Amino acid sequence: MIATLPYGRQSISEEDISAVVDCLRSPFLTVGPRIEAFEDAFAKKVGAKHAIAVCNATAALHLAMLVAEIRPGDRVVTSPITFLASANCAAYVGATPDFVDVDPVSLTIDPMVLESSWKQDTKAVVSVDYAGQSADMPTLAEIARKQGAIIIEDACHAVGGAFEHNGQIYKMGGHPWADMTTFSFHPVKTMTTGEGGMLVTDNDVYARKARLLRSHGMERNHSTFESPEACFPTAEKGPWFYEMQGLGYNYRLTEIQAALGNSQLNRLDSFVERRREIVAAYNAAFINVPWVQIPALRNPADQSLTSWHLYSPRLDFAALGKTRTKVMDELRQRGVGTQVLYIPVHLQPWYRKSFGYGQGKCPNAEAAYAGLLSLPLFPEMTQVDVDRVIQSVRILDQKPNLSCA
Repeated sequence: MIATLPYGRQSISEEDISAVVDCLRSPFLTVGPRIEAFEDAFAKKVGAKHAIAVCNATAALHLAMLVAEIRPGDRVVTSPITFLASANCAAYVGATPDFVDVDPVSLTIDPMVLESSWKQDTKAVVSVDYAGQSADMPTLAEIARKQGAIIIEDACHAVGGAFEHNGQIYKMGGHPWADMTTFSFHPVKTMTTGEGGMLVTDNDVYARKARLLRSHGMERNHSTFESPEACFPTAEKGPWFYEMQGLGYNYRLTEIQAALGNSQLNRLDSFVERRREIVAAYNAAFINVPWVQIPALRNPADQSLTSWHLYSPRLDFAALGKTRTKVMDELRQRGVGTQVLYIPVHLQPWYRKSFGYGQGKCPNAEAAYAGLLSLPLFPEMTQVDVDRVIQSVRILDQKPNLSCA
């Protein structure tokens, strides 16, 4: 039986394995030098001042809420076409998660809708780079900052990506329009640490608070201690001493994960380039198929800059005369795995019950969801793999041959 191609998969090299094995043989499995090295290398790669490694991207989003001091009574708006964490992070701190519809081209937040629907209690915008394509960050930032709100860029799909603005190229995580940016290193993302995430920022205060809160709120730097001597049974503050300066969490990345991350980072550019090659092949194959709408770019200049975490065309299932479930089953039988990314978050039962959201709130997102289908896209796909996907999709409209020879 032919092996089924997944919609996404990690690429692990012998160098990656050696890096992890070397870590396992070292004195440190957690809180060691590899984490700091990974943070420094990642910050340099994206052009940010600070990078704070954490156990997953959900933790990074939660920390972003905490360091920005988002609290009950505040509203946080995000895209409905995203993973749950982009909205849940606001609920974690007691704020109200809300949703702004996407533009039908890029499936990222539509600035016009954001501006026209702005509510005075909105304190943050979590912009999502869907499938690796940047949202219109300059315009979103202008709208938010005019209202005194901050911008958090959820670039979990966009590790290694960039975008063009006024003839200049800006890297995700390294541009002036996001106060903080989060990245994911889940196995289906552009690079992986197994699980893991990164929060990057140029803001010194945000960075210090994030580092404190990712490790139980503990501060070991004596120069920043704040408690009076009377709080402790002895005035001596030796090398063992620490202060808990806030209510933090255990959101640390391990040394093992950082070792893998450092090794993967060396191949990030090649990962992204291969993704672009596969997307170009798909686009060329599907552009004239009438029931396939290939993914479009808000800015055509970003074609060679987008990192393409997902390839999610929209299929006209009615024109095919088949349900999405039937199409996915037929493709699976031909060795092509697929996924639907994403169910609009505002339609999830918890959000319906908790905030009264429902159908019609984000019509562009809801219409897009009806046709989205993510096809296999990962660096280790061979040309034979790519051709299999293309051929399997192109024959979906063929009727079965029921004649007897």
